[in-house]
Amino acid sequence: MKHNRTAYVILGMLSIEPNKSGYDLHKAIEVNFGSFWGESYGQIYPTLKRLAEEGLIFPSKSTPGRGKQRQEYALTDAGHTCLREWLVLPFQNDPPRNEFMLKMFFCREAGPDVAMTHVRELQRRNLQMIAMLQGIESAASQQQSQNPHRPYWMLTLGLGIAMTRAALEWSESALAELAAMDAAADGIAPQPLSNHDRGRP
Repeated sequence: MKHNRTAYVILGMLSIEPNKSGYDLHKAIEVNFGSFWGESYGQIYPTLKRLAEEGLIFPSKSTPGRGKQRQEYALTDAGHTCLREWLVLPFQNDPPRNEFMLKMFFCREAGPDVAMTHVRELQRRNLQMIAMLQGIESAASQQQSQNPHRPYWMLTLGLGIAMTRAALEWSESALAELAAMDAAADGIAPQPLSNHDRGRP
């Protein structure tokens, strides 16, 4: 039976650590790979119900929650098999919905100064992102974890850091090009970018 990718996210998380509720899964997804993947409660709970009906997960135990019992789940053997079958398939990255890139594409209507504002904001966000990822990398490298999943987590983290660094390098060249375009429109010589324009303190 074909499943959406929410199902495989849930199966994957439960393969690492069983006995998770829908709330636990949502939080674990945010913490572990919120920078590149998101799932809402509205996606998680119906999928948990369907996976249980299909025998891929089972209710492992109930614990007291916020005013009600919290149902936790674990993988069945069939769930492990389903996850492994999905993992060997070629990956499919959906076309991203990136509003920054969309605005940049049309930004001739607004001009270089508006484009530069957006690039600086992208820089700010990427500086925050790389600080967070490098903090995770530093903390993880200091831990002597024997978790067999750890090498794959570190490879994923490394790609996130590399992509964010590449975006920061692009931002610097984009700001220089936009500054030159803005200066040409005004008929003045472009000035070297300040550290502020480069997103540096």
